[in-house]
Amino acid sequence: MSATSLALPSRPARHIRIARKLRRHPTLYVGMLVLVLLSIAALAAPWLATFSPLDINPLFRMKPPSAEHYFGTDALGRDVYSRTLWGARISLLVGATVAIVATGIGVVIGMVAGYFRRLDAVIMRIMDGLMAIPGVLLAIALMAMLQGGIATVIIAIVVPEVPRVVRLVRALVLTIREQPYIEAAVSVGTRVPAILWRHVLPNLLAPLMVQATFIAASAILTEAVLSFLGVGIPPQRPSWGNIMAEGRSFVAVAFHIILYPGLFLGLAVLAVNLVGDGLRDMLDPRLAKKL
Repeated sequence: MSATSLALPSRPARHIRIARKLRRHPTLYVGMLVLVLLSIAALAAPWLATFSPLDINPLFRMKPPSAEHYFGTDALGRDVYSRTLWGARISLLVGATVAIVATGIGVVIGMVAGYFRRLDAVIMRIMDGLMAIPGVLLAIALMAMLQGGIATVIIAIVVPEVPRVVRLVRALVLTIREQPYIEAAVSVGTRVPAILWRHVLPNLLAPLMVQATFIAASAILTEAVLSFLGVGIPPQRPSWGNIMAEGRSFVAVAFHIILYPGLFLGLAVLAVNLVGDGLRDMLDPRLAKKL
């Protein structure tokens, strides 16, 4: 018998394994597909938009959807289709940035709180105080204290989201730090930063990926709420929230001003949540065994 015939079957290529997992989790596939399409539309807004989002034409005020203006026009004669495409840039940027920043800060604080018992009580009492304030109210208060702009909106949304990540990471670290491999690393003199980086952080990645998607969805909604209330993105920069805010006074005569950005907002939030649910099902070994 030849050596070739005794060889073990080769492992499927990585891209094949990923494709198989996606087929098992259609919600993840659909959510990613919608997010990719929305991201492409946002990046290609300068070429896909038929008008400038800031062009004002009083002769075309509140026109219904037509071949020239796909989503109609608003109270100033601006093209709603073009403004919706440009607004996708702001909303998706805010969602992605908030998810990355809040998760990064929460991981650092949560690992410190979970691993060092003396700092745990102090850190968690601060986090509990932040969580006691409703997220939207805290964001509005921060927007009132800081100068308006995209960076300010991101900071205002990140602050209420960090405690949620901290609580998740702390709970996981409290369990991980009692595992035998952590005790073995401590017994051979491994330094704490190395333990956190090599042994603790890798075990946090799966739940953090899921949590980050839900933070992104919440951030997109919160940005829309802040802009709708007039304390978010400045009106001269279109976002889904302030487009709907400008059209709320004309719902009875020009419902399309709110309809289309609202549909895009709902589609983006749904897609992010589908990705989060799909990642949870794919990364959770208990759920994976049932599929």
